[in-house]
Amino acid sequence: MKKNIVFLAALAVTLLSTRPATAAEAALTRPEQRIVAAAAVENDRSIALLETLVNINSGTMNFAGVERVGRLMMAELQPLGFSVEWKPMTAVGRAGHVIATHHPANAHGGAGSGKRILLTGHLDTVFEPDSPFQRYERRGNIAEGPGTNDMKDGLAIMVGALRALHATGALARADITIVLGGDEEDAGHPLAQARADLIDAATRSDVALEFEALATENGHDMGTIARRSAIDWTLRTSATSGHSSGIFSAEAGFGANYELTRILDAFRRDLREPNATYNVGLVLGGASAAIGADGVRGDATGKTNVIAAQAIAKGDLRTLSNAQTDRIEARMRAVVADHLPGTGATIEFGDGYPAMAPTEGNRGLLARLNEINAALGLPAMAELDPLQRGAGDISFVADKVDCLVGFGGVGQGSHAPGETVDLGSFDRQIKRTALLIERLSRTPRAMPLR
Repeated sequence: MKKNIVFLAALAVTLLSTRPATAAEAALTRPEQRIVAAAAVENDRSIALLETLVNINSGTMNFAGVERVGRLMMAELQPLGFSVEWKPMTAVGRAGHVIATHHPANAHGGAGSGKRILLTGHLDTVFEPDSPFQRYERRGNIAEGPGTNDMKDGLAIMVGALRALHATGALARADITIVLGGDEEDAGHPLAQARADLIDAATRSDVALEFEALATENGHDMGTIARRSAIDWTLRTSATSGHSSGIFSAEAGFGANYELTRILDAFRRDLREPNATYNVGLVLGGASAAIGADGVRGDATGKTNVIAAQAIAKGDLRTLSNAQTDRIEARMRAVVADHLPGTGATIEFGDGYPAMAPTEGNRGLLARLNEINAALGLPAMAELDPLQRGAGDISFVADKVDCLVGFGGVGQGSHAPGETVDLGSFDRQIKRTALLIERLSRTPRAMPLR
């Protein structure tokens, strides 16, 4: 089978080299046309790899399954000239990461060398071994299964693009680091330690490409140049309990539930601004209130004739920039500090995901991708509204490198049984990815992208 694939790749490259270029191919160099031909040959193999990956359960807490997927990716990358490593992450309570590096042949370094490229994604899914949703199933061009779109399709597309570059010799000049996390869906803590390898890789890179799903809008492929933050917060209020007949009096005060309600309504009323949201996901209050060890459930007791002594609310804050995060957190703290009589309140913020702000460098990457789209005869990709996308690991390096998200496939239903991917999107994604890596590897390191 392997010999047949190699033969087909060589045949496709030969045929493309000897026939006149089409109008769409006219903007591609002859070496780039060979990459496109090789990428087309990789399509079926990448889809077969997707099936293999999906049929290995890699729910975040299934450490053995996450490592199996990681080892499979390492086996795909090593023959392409990558040095590969499995990095255990037991210190943060998670399985581990794949770290792979490819250094350019005859590299001299310095400002004249090509862009150093960081490719990132994750090995885990939200579907643990006890989920009934476990197997890959294909119906025409639609594949259903756990992780088909978040994000084992991206892993398969990444391999397909790198194989196409390797088959044509174009990979030889590329300086690439790959970091595939094993805990994106349920991050280990502390996050600074869980993401240390990704951050370290970014210090030795110029651009980062993330292989989560390709976003679409009204059937059009979109470019993701920004992702909002995701910071958890926990609000606790307290008061002196007593008989309800004394509520609002100078002696009894307003109770913990009214203080909690005051704060949450002030958040809703006074803190709203573009690109920021703050959801309230869990509320408890009464004579007693406590959050469970898992942080997603709790217990409260109380009676209608007893003033609430304790109340708790948990939620998240999402912003478009870290400066916006700091500003809104400060405003939230100010609201919390303005207590009703007879009450107290505190708010704590978690160490969640930072923001990937829209930058000119990110826009420059999308502009480069749109040059490739034009050369391939594909429509230009507009910027996706960042409110349409959640947080992601690439945000941890967005302050260090230019970033672009969305090199996986097009799909639906991520994180839910019935998750699917459109296999028809693989062809254009493998080609786009391969050509962008190739062009970036020829772009001088010191040259701004915008």
